[in-house]
This record gives sequence, C-alpha cells and structure tokens, in this order.
Amino acid sequence: MIRASDPDFACRLELPGWRLVFADLALGEAFDRAVLDARLAAAEADLRHRFAGGDTTADPVLAALRELFKAAGTSPSRYRPSSEALVRRVLKGDPLPRIQPLVDLNNLVSIDTLCPACVMRPDTVHPPLVLRRGAAGEVVRGFKGELDLDGKPVLADREGPFGTPITDDHRVVLHAEHREALLVVYEPRAAAVGSAACLAGLANGLPGLAVGPARVFE
Repeated sequence: MIRASDPDFACRLELPGWRLVFADLALGEAFDRAVLDARLAAAEADLRHRFAGGDTTADPVLAALRELFKAAGTSPSRYRPSSEALVRRVLKGDPLPRIQPLVDLNNLVSIDTLCPACVMRPDTVHPPLVLRRGAAGEVVRGFKGELDLDGKPVLADREGPFGTPITDDHRVVLHAEHREALLVVYEPRAAAVGSAACLAGLANGLPGLAVGPARVFE
C-alpha cells in the first residue's frame, strides 16, 4: 500500500511548469459528516464572495492551469481543469456534490486552492509515479466514460495512467467504506498556491480527520 509518508515515496515530473503535492488522509471514529457539510457550505459561500462578479478568467491560478493544459497539447475550454469545473458549478449557485467524505474533502481542497486534486485508494497505485503527456491510444475510464489522454497531462504508475487534472480512472476510485486515501494536488508553478499550507490546516475543526505531512515534487 502506497503512502506519501513513506521515505521512498517519489514522483517524477516530465512536464515542465507543474508542482505536485501529495498527502495521506485518514478518517477516524470521531469524524462527523455534519461538521464537514458545514465546512463545505462555508467554502462555497467564500468562493461566491471571492468571485462576486462571476469572472474567473483573471485569476492567476486558473489562468496558469489553462496555459499548462495548452502546453501539454489540449484545449482547457474543451477539457477544463477539474478545479475550474467545480468553481463554475458553485458560482452558478449549485452546491458541491456530496459523494463520499474523502472525495468531498478533496473537493474542499480543490476550491480552496483553485487547483485540481484527486484522492486515490492507496492499494491501487503502484510506484514509480510520473507526470507526463498522455500518448495516443491511452485512456482513463471515469464516471463519464472514457477520456482520450492524447496530449493531456497524465499521472501514471507502472500499470499505466490512472489520473489527470480533469478526471480519474475507476481503478483508484473510493467507495463508501473507504477510510484512507492518497491525495494529490496539481499546482501550477507560475502561481502562488500554498497547497501544503492548506493541507496542514485541513484537519482544523474537523475531528477525526488525520492529514499526513505534505510531500512536494517539482
């Protein structure tokens, strides 16, 4: 089982301009779903206040992510970074989806940092890890079906691609019974983000949530 806290945990980045931040998440007996729901609602309100005019195009984090998508070979208007998709959903007045506690925590991190984030089952990811450009014929199978990975930023292990800043493969998906996850945040190096600090404070006010130390690769 892979953990970001393992001394030999590593991720190689073949795509320039990215920074990946990993951390372990775990839910204990004291975890309270209602407390997380309140935290999510507060984050939604904060986001709507932050973008009161509804225009996100000038935000430096979202703009930098779009440039990284273009550099990899894909259109960020056709295939949006998952964080931008979440932001647009909230600004339209819709709440964040409530799916599974660790997935919902992932979405909280994503709208706080404006960066794509992913949670994975630790027993489904097999080192070595690499962030690279997707090749012709590669796909991930997400909840909306197959996504062609050609020219897209891809996170892969020895079994092949399992994640992107757009969506993730079904093999790493968390289900209701899962209480541990490996989280990754896809940061653009061109913008000040601070995902590590966000993760360090994530457990504040959320009893029963344990967050391991962030591991940063660039």
